Amino acid sequence: MKYPAPLKKGSTIAITAFSTGIATEHEARYQCVLAYFKSQGFNIVEGECLRGQQKHVSAPAQQRADELMSFLLNDDIDAIVPPWGGELAMELLPLLDFDALTKAKPKWVLGFSDVSTITAVLFSKLGWASAHCSNLMDLTNNATESLTTGTLACLSTPYGEHFSQSASAKHTRSWPNIAEDPEAVLEPEIPTQWRWLVKPEKGNTIEGRLIGGCWDTLFHLFATDYLDLDNLSRQYPEGLVLFLENVEMSPVDLARTILNMKFRGVFSCINGLLLGRCAVVDSDNEDDLTYYEVLERHLAGLGIPVMIDLDIGHVPPNLTLINGALATVELHDGGRIHQQLIA
Repeated sequence: MKYPAPLKKGSTIAITAFSTGIATEHEARYQCVLAYFKSQGFNIVEGECLRGQQKHVSAPAQQRADELMSFLLNDDIDAIVPPWGGELAMELLPLLDFDALTKAKPKWVLGFSDVSTITAVLFSKLGWASAHCSNLMDLTNNATESLTTGTLACLSTPYGEHFSQSASAKHTRSWPNIAEDPEAVLEPEIPTQWRWLVKPEKGNTIEGRLIGGCWDTLFHLFATDYLDLDNLSRQYPEGLVLFLENVEMSPVDLARTILNMKFRGVFSCINGLLLGRCAVVDSDNEDDLTYYEVLERHLAGLGIPVMIDLDIGHVPPNLTLINGALATVELHDGGRIHQQLIA
C-alpha cells in the first residue's frame, strides 16, 4: 500500500474534469468551492479540461488523459480533484501509462460516481490509496451535514493512523439546486438505517481492505487487468471488502450484473459486501421486480456477509472510504466504520 501525504495547509490541489466538466450555470458554485478550499490554505492548480459538457465530457479522451497524466506525474501536486463524476472516465484507462506512474509520488484522487472508475483502478494497478467521498462541488464553507464537512479531515489522517465515522442520522434523495442557488447545501430529511442483508456467521462486523465505487461503471472492469480482485486479494492477506452503489441500473439490469459478477468469480475474492442506497426508484407496477428483491434473490446465498443502505454514493451524504485502507465495519447503534491507513 502507498498512501499519499495527508492533506494540510499548503497542499497543492489540481482540479481537472476527467469525465464531465463544469457547465456555465455551475460556475458560481465552483467559485464558492474554490473560496472554501483557499480559505483552508490549499494551493489550487486548474486544468484546461475543466469547463464544458459537450457529448458528456469536458474534452476529447486523449486530452483528458494527457492532463490527468501530467498531474499524476507532477510531484509538486498533492491531490487531483475532479468537480464531480459523469459517464466516460473509462475512456481514459487504456490511455494512462501505469508503468510511468510506478515512479511517481502517490497523490490523492477523490470523489464518487464516475470518479471511482479511476480511483479503484489506481489502487488495483498501483497500490495507491484513493478516496471515495463527497465530490468537490459538494464541499463549501457553509455545508452543515457532518459526513460532508468531515471529508477533508479524514484526508488529513497521517499514514499509520486511523479515523472512524458513524452512519448519518438522515439522508436525502434531493440534491441541492446549485444552479439557482450557488450556496445551496444538502438538507437530509429521511432517517438512515444501515442493515444486514446477510449477517456474518460470527460477530457483527466485516473486516478487510476497502475497494469499490460506482456499481454501474466498475462491473465492466471486474476480472480485467484494470480491476483484478483475484490478484488483489492474494496481495493482501486481510482480504477485501467491496463497496458498491447503484445509480441507474434497473432491477433487471442489476440482476444481470450480479450474475455476471458471479460468473467471473468476483464474490469469491472478497470478505464481504457493502452496498450504498440505490438511486433508482422502483416501478409502481406490483408485477415488476424490485431492487430489494434482486438483492435477496441474488446476494443472499453468496456465503459472505452483506450490509446494505450505507452512506455511499448518489443518495447522499457520503462516507469517506479509502481504497486500500484496512477497515472494520460494524452494525451497532446505527453503524460505524473504522479505517486504518496502514500497509
